[in-house]
This record gives sequence, structure tokens and C-alpha cells, in this order.
Amino acid sequence: MAFVQFSKISLAFADRDILTDVSLNLASGTRAALAGANGAGKSTLMKVIAGEIAPDSGDRAVQKGCCVSYLPQSGIVHRGRTLREEMEAAYKAVLDLQSRMEDIGGELEKSETVQDKTKTAILLEEHRRLGEEVERSGYYEREQRITATLEGLGFSPDDIGRSVEEFSGGWQMRIALAKVLLESPDILLLDEPTNYLDIEARFWLESWLQSFAGGYLIVSHDRYFLDVTINEVYELFQGRLKRYAGNYTAYETVRTVELESLLKRYAEQQEEIAKSEELIRRFRYKASKAAMVQERVKKLEKMERIEIPESLKNIRIRFPDPPHAGKVAVALTGLGKRYGNRRIFSNLDLTIGNGEKLVVIGRNGAGKSTLLRILAGVDPDFEGRVQYGTGIAAGYFSQDAAERFNAPVSVLEYMEAEAPTPLVPKVRDMLGGFLFRGDDVYKSVSVLSGGEKSRLALLKMLLKPMNLLILDEPTNHLDLQSKDILMDVLASYTGAVIFVSHDRGFMEGLSTKTLEMANGGVRLFYGNYGYYLEKIAEEAPEVDRRSPRKPAEGEGEPQQTAKARREEDKQRQAALRRRRRLEEESLSVIESLEDEKRRLESELGKPEVYSNGEKARAIQSKLADVAYRIEVKTKEWEEIAAQH
Repeated sequence: MAFVQFSKISLAFADRDILTDVSLNLASGTRAALAGANGAGKSTLMKVIAGEIAPDSGDRAVQKGCCVSYLPQSGIVHRGRTLREEMEAAYKAVLDLQSRMEDIGGELEKSETVQDKTKTAILLEEHRRLGEEVERSGYYEREQRITATLEGLGFSPDDIGRSVEEFSGGWQMRIALAKVLLESPDILLLDEPTNYLDIEARFWLESWLQSFAGGYLIVSHDRYFLDVTINEVYELFQGRLKRYAGNYTAYETVRTVELESLLKRYAEQQEEIAKSEELIRRFRYKASKAAMVQERVKKLEKMERIEIPESLKNIRIRFPDPPHAGKVAVALTGLGKRYGNRRIFSNLDLTIGNGEKLVVIGRNGAGKSTLLRILAGVDPDFEGRVQYGTGIAAGYFSQDAAERFNAPVSVLEYMEAEAPTPLVPKVRDMLGGFLFRGDDVYKSVSVLSGGEKSRLALLKMLLKPMNLLILDEPTNHLDLQSKDILMDVLASYTGAVIFVSHDRGFMEGLSTKTLEMANGGVRLFYGNYGYYLEKIAEEAPEVDRRSPRKPAEGEGEPQQTAKARREEDKQRQAALRRRRRLEEESLSVIESLEDEKRRLESELGKPEVYSNGEKARAIQSKLADVAYRIEVKTKEWEEIAAQH
């Protein structure tokens, strides 16, 4: 089994510890996510695993012949080849194997080699082994694999002969993703692979990963994507790595309990520190209290301080209420758009009511962003009519919003100048919700990256009182915490929202209506994105009946067999419900034990307890027992969660 193994890896940049005693084992069959707050060091760890960055200390072991492929988050640009040639380059390792096979063939033809039977046998064995490796690589089926991979990631057949320089930044990253998938590595490292993918390409990648024989580690801010592709999570928190069994939702459930406990202990410790410091200030210069003061000082010095990262601060943001408006936000009549001879869509009649949340979906090139530009008044070249309702004030966020930000002032100064007066005191918290934390707020706007400027543009728009928001990919460049903040803001927003997104969780959670754009036509579904998927699934059999197909599972079976299958399904569902109940019970017990542990720790911190040896030993004994029970119950929960 191919593997990459790390033991006690540590890495620091200047005086900041990025990784501390990190141990990790990735092998064939690994299905893992790497989680952690923005800036926790996830991308750095991925580069260490890939061998691009050397750690300061620790051991890295890679099985001989193990192939590791790494897709960074951004920054890859391809030049000097056609798209086909770039895909062929994914097979460079195979071409090296074939070159070695040719060299062996040349050696076997030499007379002195033929006479040396031992050498001949060794060369023949190596030639056979290399041939098997080439066969396993899929090299001889590369034409079909290249075509399927490019099509799955959204490229058209006409793209294959285009020069790679013609593709934009997002498509450059799709090319890079296609190449690492075609390399068929043993271990695959993907840093934000869905950032530049539309919903169809994400579905395809999910399917590809589910059938992948090797192992992979993924960094992603798409909760749904992780839930369907991984079965364990490694969290990087304050430089240390911890494993959680189960999918991403299971990890969040357990982690929420842990963080609540951590925050509670932090608050209790801060209260204890404040009281001790107050006593020290009051009695520092009183001779009669000198012993007590010294005892408090020593206790504070020895105390292991609980540190809370900026990302754990509870950020609640409230934006200006939208101005009063009529019932209709915007009405479209006979709307159409064409580019030259190419028709994008036509005869679109649609009314969006105030308070509705419409998600616009469709493949790349279907016209989603074009429609949003027309609604925002950015593109005046269209057929038909767009009419805003009474009192409507619209705001528009586009994918290229970052290009307009070049002010030579700090992020904080810029946003305070843009914010309405009542919101100025809250700007710092708002910036934190959009990943501008700590000293980031003092960066000059002019030196921000494209992603940072994009987040700033979104925040700037939300500061203005508006009752119609038109949002094109608002969740790009946001982490999960920031997406949740934005979701909460928009879900409670009483104005209308028309948006495009490729984040399924965001689409389902926010939308109340779904507009599908496909093949120049449009269809409106009176439900959220989840409802739309259900309706499309219901339509699928009707489409299938129009052409020959294989019988669906269970069709044409004897009645007894079908009955047995239904009974089996019932038993499976009952077992699933039973496991979920046990999982909830385990979590409840763990939470109770954590509460008991905190109570005992608080008890142990009382002077009348820690100054009494017998009482202190009794509490410590109870603490050890509770800690053991927590460990046992956590393992029990992990075993149950792993069965899902």
C-alpha cells in the first residue's frame, strides 16, 4: 500500500510556530479533509506533505515509488502549449518509464549482455515490471481519459486545440486540476479544488473522487462537497493536528461541543486572572498581605494560559435595514440577449417579489452572469424590458469587483469612510467576519490580493441600505465561518436577493425560488435549490423512457424478491436510526462529562480545596476518573460515527 508518513513535524516562520509536532499518515484509501481557520497553516502543511517546503524538524517517509500530486490553491499559469499538449504532459512519468524500457531493449540487443544470462534475466524482469506500471497508468486509454476529464470539468470539444494562454485565471486552475487527476497519483493533495468550478463540474469531481483508488487530502470551504467525499477530518489548531472520525458535519458537531468547552474555560480563566490581578494591585504595598500577594503572583506566572484565536470570536453582524419598497422588486418582460449570431436566452418573463431569494443556475456559458449584469443595469444591450418596483434601490456584486479597488489607505480607514455613521463603531467586527482579522485591517487597500479585494467589495456593498441585492458568486474567497455569517445576514434580510453561486449548501440554505437557464431557455421552480434537484430527479425516468435503457434496480424482479428488498431497506433504515440515536446519546454523555470535568477543575482552583491535601487528592482522583470516561465515550462515539 502506497503511503506518505510524517512524525513530529514542526515549522516556524520568524517567531510564529506554524506546525508543532504534527504527525500524519496518508495512504491508499484515505478520504480526508484538512480543516482549520484562515491562516492556521493548512496550505503550508499541504506543501510540506508535497515536499515543496522542508520542515524545521521531524521525519517524512514516502514509500518507494509512491506518487504524490499536489494542486495549490491558486497561482498556476500554463504557457506554450495547446490544451491537448498540456494534458499529454500529465503522462510525463509514464513517458520516462517508456524511455527506460527502450534503453533496456537496447541493452538486451548487445552481444555481451546476451552472453551474461544473469544480467539478461535482471533486465527482462525490470522491463516486465515497467511494462506493468505503464499498463496500470492508463496511458493506452489516455485519449478517452483526457476527453472525459476535460468534459467533466466544463471544457468544450472546441477547447482541446486552443492555446492555454487563451484561458482566464479560473480556467487555468481547471487545467491544473485536470492534469493532477490524469496523473493518477497514489496520494492526491487538493487545496480548494472547487474554487473555480461550477456546480456541474463539482458534481463530476465528487463522483471522480468517490471512485478514486488512491488516497487524498482536501482543503475546501464547501461543506456539502466535503460531506460526500471524506470520512475523516484533520484539524490544524494553533499549530497542532487532531483527527476526527466521520464526515465534515460530524466533525463540526463534535468540534462545536469542544469549542464551547474551550471558550467557557477561557472565560473562567480570564475572570480568575482579573480577580488575581485586582488583589495584587490592591495589596501589593501592604506588608501584612505580602505572602498572599506573592502566592498570587507565582500562581499567575505558572498558569498555563488558554489562548483563543481571532477566528473563534463570536462575530454577529447586522447591516442596515433595507428602505421601504412595494411588493414587486423587479419585473422582466420578453427579456432576451444575444452575442452576434449566438442566442443566450430569449422571451424571459419573470417577476421577483420583495423579500424573495432567487438562485440562478445553469452550466457555464448559459447566461447567468449576463442576466445579472442586465438586471444591475451594467449591460444595456438586451431585448425586452427590465422594470424595478417602487422605491427599489439595488446593489450589485460581480466577480470582477476587485478590479476597482486601488485606494492608498488602510482597509479600516477605507471602510470607515464608506460606512454610514451608526455603523462606524462596528466596522472592525464586520471586517473580522470577512476575514480581515488582527493586523490585516491596517493593510493598504492597494496591495490586497484579488480575493481580499473581492471580499472588501462585498462588504462595502452590504454597508449601504438597499432592498434588492444582485450577487454573482458572493461566497468565493470566503471560509466556512464567513459563509455562515453571510448566510445569516442574507437569510434575515427583508429585501430581495437574486444570486448565482456554486456552493450547494449556500444555494439550498438561502434560495426560495430557482431559475434554471439551459439551451437558450429558462424554467422557474417555486422552491429552493434542494426542491429543484428533487424535481429534476423526478423528471429523469420520463426522459429515460424515451430511449432504450437497462431496467432500474428492482424492476422485473419476482414479487417475493422485491418484497425482500423492501424489508431489507426497512431494516437498513432502522439500523441507521438506531446508530444516530446512539451517536446523539454518546454526545450527550460526553457533554455532561465535560461539564463535570469543568466543575471539578473549578472546585480544585478554590483556596480551601488546593490548600487542603486530602480534599485536593480526592478531587484529582475524580478528575482522572472523568477524563478516562470522556476518552472511553469519545472512542465509542467515533466507532458509531464511522459506521455512517
